[in-house]
Amino acid sequence: MPHTDLPLEELRRYTPHLPAPEDLQEFWDATLEEAGRWPLDASWTPVDSGLVTVETLDVSFAGAGGSPVRAWLHLPARALRGDGPLPGVVQYQGYNGGRGLAHEHVFWASAGFAQLVVDTRGQGSGWTVGDTGDPVGSAAAQPGFLTRGVLSPQEYYYRRVYTDAVRAVAVLRGHPDVDDDRVAVAGISQGGGIALAVSALAPGVRAVMPDVPFLCDFPRATRIAPGDPYGEVVRYLKAHRDQVDRVFATLSYFDAAVLARRASAPALFSVALMDQICPPSTVFAAYHAYGGPKDIRVYPYNDHEGGEVHQQREQLTWLRSQLGAPAASGPSVAERATTSSRGT
Repeated sequence: MPHTDLPLEELRRYTPHLPAPEDLQEFWDATLEEAGRWPLDASWTPVDSGLVTVETLDVSFAGAGGSPVRAWLHLPARALRGDGPLPGVVQYQGYNGGRGLAHEHVFWASAGFAQLVVDTRGQGSGWTVGDTGDPVGSAAAQPGFLTRGVLSPQEYYYRRVYTDAVRAVAVLRGHPDVDDDRVAVAGISQGGGIALAVSALAPGVRAVMPDVPFLCDFPRATRIAPGDPYGEVVRYLKAHRDQVDRVFATLSYFDAAVLARRASAPALFSVALMDQICPPSTVFAAYHAYGGPKDIRVYPYNDHEGGEVHQQREQLTWLRSQLGAPAASGPSVAERATTSSRGT
């Protein structure tokens, strides 16, 4: 699959003009203040995932408008934990994915972190299942999620999604087993875009890991991405020819490349140069705009799968340097092997 975007040397210089709405801060302050009128009302119910190294709790909390959002909290099994509270990772999901089954997403818990795997409201019937509905309707829209309520920032679908995601950080920070000063946010594709938005909107985020992020640089993405999900906006505007300015005015409140300017926590990005879903120039737009310390891993020959397990390895090393490695319990495999050999 050939490169269809800018060469890497041009991507490293790509800084589009993406003006922020004049009332962007006021809009999000009012949105989150409104959400705060509902208590988080978090509940934690232990479940048997079938795994012995990870303990899992079924989580529910009040998201935007007080409607329930579901998540899994995965914790290292007590026998494997060190002393003291755990660093944590809030994981957001890719487009039309949900929190999955109780045993599905346990990488960070297996590495010693508290891992909150959060549903995206209304999604979770694509590549993995979800359990959170979206009780709010919208005017006529393209099939999918990108154009639901897109004629008004107050009614737009991602206003609720970002609000849920900000409140998820507060839920994890409030758990008694979690160090509230060592919480990161992460996600792939849509999850990466949500993580970027949350890094700008939520207090207490210490590190950010957006992989091949979606929801960035909407003006360019809708012009050059060859298919969906950005194609949903294209088809909407093909029908609503008279609403172009209004649509992009709404999207500017939710563009992760706009919001990223307000972030300050260290971030590790990734980008794939053959990405047909999230063009690499849109990822670099967010990367260059990002307000905190940052680094990026480039995968020249990958499509939207990005770095996958190679990127996980990069993230694990990086996140331990940012939050501190979770304390190990008991001797390592190498230490046990050494002890065993001495006894023979």
